[in-house]
Amino acid sequence: MCSRILFNKDGQPILVGRNEDWFEDLQTKVYVFPRGMKRDGAVDENPATWTSKYGSVVGACYNAAITDGMNEAGLNSNLLYLAESDFGPRDVTKAGISVSIFSQWMLDNFATVDEVINALEDVQIVPIYMMHFEDKVQSPFHYSIADKTGDSAVIEVLDGKFGIHRGRDVTVMTNSPPYKDQLANMKQYVGLGGDKPLPGGSQADERFVRGAYYLSALPEEPADYHEAVANVLSVIRNMSTPWGVNDPARPNVSPTRWRTISDLTNGRYYFEFTQNPTVVWIDLHKLNLEEGAPIARFDLKKDICATGEVSDRFNPAKELTWLRGGSLLNPADL
Repeated sequence: MCSRILFNKDGQPILVGRNEDWFEDLQTKVYVFPRGMKRDGAVDENPATWTSKYGSVVGACYNAAITDGMNEAGLNSNLLYLAESDFGPRDVTKAGISVSIFSQWMLDNFATVDEVINALEDVQIVPIYMMHFEDKVQSPFHYSIADKTGDSAVIEVLDGKFGIHRGRDVTVMTNSPPYKDQLANMKQYVGLGGDKPLPGGSQADERFVRGAYYLSALPEEPADYHEAVANVLSVIRNMSTPWGVNDPARPNVSPTRWRTISDLTNGRYYFEFTQNPTVVWIDLHKLNLEEGAPIARFDLKKDICATGEVSDRFNPAKELTWLRGGSLLNPADL
C-alpha cells in the first residue's frame, strides 16, 4: 500500500510524490481546513487538544481519516502501510492521538520537520483496528513528513516506541520491511551499490528500489517548473501498481487508486485518480484559510470534467467523523 518520493534538489521546488494503493475504494475526497479549528485526538482517555495554527489541504479517506496532505507553511504528511507497526499498550500519561487524525495534528500545528519531531515525546499514537484480514489487528501504518527546506523524516512505531529516520537523504518510502531494512536491501541493486538488475514487481521492496533508482536519475536542474513536476510524476507513476493487481490478503500489493504531488515551495497540491485521465491542482494561495472560514470539499469523482486549477470548485462541508483510537474500522459502515 503506497509509495512516496521526495525531490529536494538545491534551487528547485521541493516536491513530494505519493501513490495511494489499496484493494478497495477509499471514497477519497480533497478537503480544505482553515486555521482556528478546535480539535482533539479522537481517543477516549486523555486526548490531545489543539486549535489549528495553519490551514491545510488534505486527502480524506472514508470521510474519517487523513492519509495525505500539506499545510500553508509548507509541511507535508503522508500515511502509508507498514505491517510491522506496533503501537504498544496505551500510556494514558501521554496525550493520545488516533492514527486517523495524526497527520492532521501535524499539519494543524507545525511548519517544519524539526517542530514535529520535538513534539513527539509528549504524545502517543493510538491505533484503530482493522478486519480486512482474518484477525483483528492494530492499524499497520507509518508516516513520512517533509518541509519546504527539503528536510524529511520517516516516523515508524515499533515495539511501542517512535523510530525516526531523518535527513534530506530520506527521499523514498514504501511499505514492509521497515526503513533501515529497505536501505540495506536497496544496496544490492545496480546503480545503488550492487549488481542485481532493477526489479519490476509490485512488492514494496521492489517499488522502493525502483523509486530510489529513478529518483536519482532525474535531472537536478529541470528546464522549467512544469518539467520538474512532470519528472516527479514520471517516477511515482513508475512505482504504481497496475489496476487489477489486487490481493486483499496482501494489502502491500494493491492497485494504485490515486496519487498526489505536494509542491511545498509554491503551495500547490496536485491530485489525480488512476482511472481519471486528468490531473487537477489546488493553489493554496487562492483558498480561504482564515479562521472562521468554512470547511470545504472537492469530489473529483463527481466533478469528472474538472481539470487544471480547481480552488474555485470546492463546496462547504462538515468536519470529518474521525475514526476513534481503539475503534474498529469497517468500511461497510462508513
